[in-house]
Amino acid sequence: MDNNSRLIFYGAISVDGFLARENHALDWLIGTEGEHDTGYEEFYDSIDTILMGRKTYDQIQVLMEEFPYQDKKCYVFSRSTYGSTEHVEFIDEDIAAFTKALKKEAGRRIWIVGGGEVLYPLLQERMVDEFIIQVAPTIIGRGIPLFIPGETENQLKLLDVKQYKQFAELHYELA
Repeated sequence: MDNNSRLIFYGAISVDGFLARENHALDWLIGTEGEHDTGYEEFYDSIDTILMGRKTYDQIQVLMEEFPYQDKKCYVFSRSTYGSTEHVEFIDEDIAAFTKALKKEAGRRIWIVGGGEVLYPLLQERMVDEFIIQVAPTIIGRGIPLFIPGETENQLKLLDVKQYKQFAELHYELA
């Protein structure tokens, strides 16, 4: 049996595949019926480690009074910020290489929080084990896409579909 960590993308998108508006706004998502009933707490309790990019980290700093992942090991990929804070360690390394080493640690579940810039190199290396994507009932027209076009195809296997009021949750694993 494989004891490597599982790498998981979990997040919400618009029907047309955007994580946020071009200015990072989430107004289209906030207040959607069912946003607080999506099984987030159960998912969050299953996670040991969090990976995110600096842009996502910066948005969290703006939107939240308190850092929401204080009880998890959190790595932020950045080319301009170094060191660590009370809650995060900034990483200026190749995303795929760092994550590959992290995945070799047994028993962990690693959550990719936020955007396509962190997700892209991991998809190119076929490293993402699961996708839990919640689709909100909004077409925003343009914004920050979840998936940046790439060269590597990732075939997925559908594990489950759930409805949380107005959200549809699609759960896939890498085939």
